[in-house]
Order: sequence, then C-alpha cells, then structure tokens
Amino acid sequence: PRPSTALAGLKVLDLTRVRAGPTCVRVFADFGADVIKVESPPGLDPNENMSGPRLGYDMQNLHRNKRSLALNLKTPEGKAILMKLVDEADLVVENFRPDVKERLGLDFETLHARNPRLILVSISGFGQSGPYRTRAGFD
Repeated sequence: PRPSTALAGLKVLDLTRVRAGPTCVRVFADFGADVIKVESPPGLDPNENMSGPRLGYDMQNLHRNKRSLALNLKTPEGKAILMKLVDEADLVVENFRPDVKERLGLDFETLHARNPRLILVSISGFGQSGPYRTRAGFD
C-alpha cells in the first residue's frame, strides 16, 4: 500500500525526546508531513539512550518517516539554524520542561514573533504552570 499523503505540505519541527513527544510527531510523519527531528549532538542529552540504541527497533519505530538534524541549541550557531527552520515551519512540537523552553528561547512568544502562523505543541508531564511545572515527565 502507498503511504498516506493526508498531511503532505505540512512542515513539522520535532524537538521532542524519549517517548510521548516522538510518538505524537510520528503520527504526523506517518500521514505524510515533512518532519525534521532536531536532536542534540551525541553526548549532550543525558536522556539520549532512554529509547535504546540509535539504530535499535524502538528508535527506528519512534522516528520512522522523519528526517534528522543534530543541533546544539545552547550555541548561537545551533539556535540560528533552528530559527531559520522555524521561519518555514507550520508546527513545532517540543516536550521540554517549561523553564528549559523559556531559557532556550523556545517559548510561544519568541517563536510566534518569528513566525506568526506557527503552531507550538507543548507536551509536559506536569503542565505548563503550577507547582510541579519544572518536574520532568517522559511518558
């Protein structure tokens, strides 16, 4: 059977990690969206091996139908490349803790100022506000 093209023409930046985020974005990719998985260079993300080896079955399943780009978002060069991608994207999906997202300048206000038509999807284990907002949650 032919892959679905229901979301062809949609550009999605996948800034997610571990489980919930990659699963969400995989659905966009499976339905034909152009998904770019932005990941940290090896050794920078303390959670990089939580889904098993890069070429293992779990990683292949979570990131199928996606293109990939390694960027260090803590450097001016990495951030500049990401912002050029944001300019052309329809959606950005992230699952950073809200304080990390704000520190990296990946909050809605900052991204929307660059691309007013952008939709930001934020996945959080404990919400974007409230007493547990800075706690990590992976599923």
